[in-house]
Amino acid sequence: MSRPPRHRLDCAPGCTVEATLGLIGGKWKGVVLYLLFEEEVLRFNEFRRRLPNLTQRMLTAQLREMEADGLIDRQVYAQVPPKVEYRLSARGRTLEPVVRALKAWGDAHIPPDSLAPPAAAA
Repeated sequence: MSRPPRHRLDCAPGCTVEATLGLIGGKWKGVVLYLLFEEEVLRFNEFRRRLPNLTQRMLTAQLREMEADGLIDRQVYAQVPPKVEYRLSARGRTLEPVVRALKAWGDAHIPPDSLAPPAAAA
């Protein structure tokens, strides 16, 4: 019995898959997006509380990149102390089915015990 011919997926460097992964790739961008799908609006310190392993420097960098890429909107309120809120932009909201599909795949294929942080050395 012969196999049907495989369709070649051409994704040379510079393709849209690579570009999309560049927008949402990395350890934290998907998680930040997922939190915003759930919460709608978050402040910087709310991200820090929900993601204790994420450094302030890395969170700042990720949020700035996502804002520059048009995935999130940053609202600064003129008050003391300053209040800054982050929410998904219209473009960012279109990634919801993609990120939820990644979560569903992970829930189905990644054992929960592999998600635990490594034990601290004694």
